[in-house]
Amino acid sequence: MVRNYNTDEQGNEWSEEMKVVVWTKGRVIPNFAPEEWRWDVCGKVMQYSEYGNRESEHGWEIDHIDPIANGGTDDEYNLQPLNWKNNTHKGDRVDWKVALD
Repeated sequence: MVRNYNTDEQGNEWSEEMKVVVWTKGRVIPNFAPEEWRWDVCGKVMQYSEYGNRESEHGWEIDHIDPIANGGTDDEYNLQPLNWKNNTHKGDRVDWKVALD
């Protein structure tokens, strides 16, 4: 089965509860409201309200650290918030390295 981007291992959209859980894994940006603004692992800014928005510079998605294509799961430990551009760059690669820009 081919999954759409930003979906769980069954191809379903993420629940609001899971979005919040994963969001809290992003790094807090000092002097910015952490419920709305965070950095991803690459240092790219994400805005909570721009979840799933690939038209926004601050859009973000839920990424499988170990990709589903590699046997990864939807377990919380395997999920992270990523700016959509970084998630696109990472794709299903296991050997992906953080690219700070």
